[in-house]
Amino acid sequence: MNITDIKKAFPIFTHHPDLIYLDSAATALKPAVVIASEQAYYEQCSTNIARGIYPLAEQTTTAFEESRATVARFIGARTPEEVIFTAGTTASLNLTADLLASRITKEDNIVTTALEHHSNFLPWKELAKRNKAELRIVPVTETGTLHLEALKKLVDNHTKIVAFSATSNVLGTINPVSEIIRIIRSLNKETVIIVDAAQAVGHIPVDVVAWDADFIAFSGHKLFGPTGVGVLFGKQTLLNQLSPVAFGGGMVLDACALETLYKDAPARFEAGTPNIAGIIGLGAAITFIESIGVAEIHAHETKLARYACQALQKAFGDDIRILAAKNPEDQSSIVSFTLTGAHPHDTAQLLGEHNICVRAGLQCAAPLHEALNLSATTRLSFSIYNTEHDIDLLITRLKEIRTIL
Repeated sequence: MNITDIKKAFPIFTHHPDLIYLDSAATALKPAVVIASEQAYYEQCSTNIARGIYPLAEQTTTAFEESRATVARFIGARTPEEVIFTAGTTASLNLTADLLASRITKEDNIVTTALEHHSNFLPWKELAKRNKAELRIVPVTETGTLHLEALKKLVDNHTKIVAFSATSNVLGTINPVSEIIRIIRSLNKETVIIVDAAQAVGHIPVDVVAWDADFIAFSGHKLFGPTGVGVLFGKQTLLNQLSPVAFGGGMVLDACALETLYKDAPARFEAGTPNIAGIIGLGAAITFIESIGVAEIHAHETKLARYACQALQKAFGDDIRILAAKNPEDQSSIVSFTLTGAHPHDTAQLLGEHNICVRAGLQCAAPLHEALNLSATTRLSFSIYNTEHDIDLLITRLKEIRTIL
């Protein structure tokens, strides 16, 4: 990968040539082709979808559905009808919780994990509370992986939902999704399985058929796409069994019938006017990723993560606690750490003054921090526009910051 050429594809580096952006897990930077695709929509057609029968509207509908087909192909869905567009991972997971709510009773339990982002923890916690079901939490091991033996004990005949992440947004651990799902299916074939793939799609190869999850959620903005756009993949047979939970235009066949008739998925779950420009931009972002190659992106990001772990350990020794996957094969683009004598918030602010962008705090993963007995961490997350030189400059500034603090 020629990083110099890749950085030229991102206009932000023209405006901020000294920027070292190490916060792509929060949101990835946007390439010019994505920005141009959104601008082209607003300038050249700017019409609604699935409503008008004049050429401009039909052009917009075609572009919109082409993005759906692009997403479906990218994640290996059997059909574009398994792709529902939402406002992001959070919206996708909350929609899933709402769709499944009527299936949960006080005799049931819901299983999630201590590794989760709040978006894949709070909806299940609230659903369990609302329906008086039991919430069960799979712990993490000392190596930062899910405790699979504990999972086997927590899933039983009353488990209606299991929700877990493909990749930790704090530790960068890549979970063995297919293996975990096989374990769950062996214990309860009726359990609905949801995977939070926000930190996986675009970073590692994702094949939803091979994974065999019932639902998979991810966001466009974490894979170089626009903000305010997300995807909920759902198995088509399951989607068409579920009743919609939001109502309005574009999702109904007969609103006047005594028993309202709704369209099949995905339309029945996409009431109202969506983020058309953003969804078209998502298609452009995926095409951009495919032009580089997911395998190449993964190799580059994990190489940087491993280099960061080694360089940080060498620079700070016993004064640093590095939170990352112990097995290099399970490591993604994310590395978190704590540094003796430097609070993560102070560290992030002072690094920011040198145009080095990192994340600090609980990373929207309080249960994991509590399990690790940490009040906050500093997180590095790498992407295709980062180099080992960025890490070297980070360490130089960290040494200066420790002296200051």
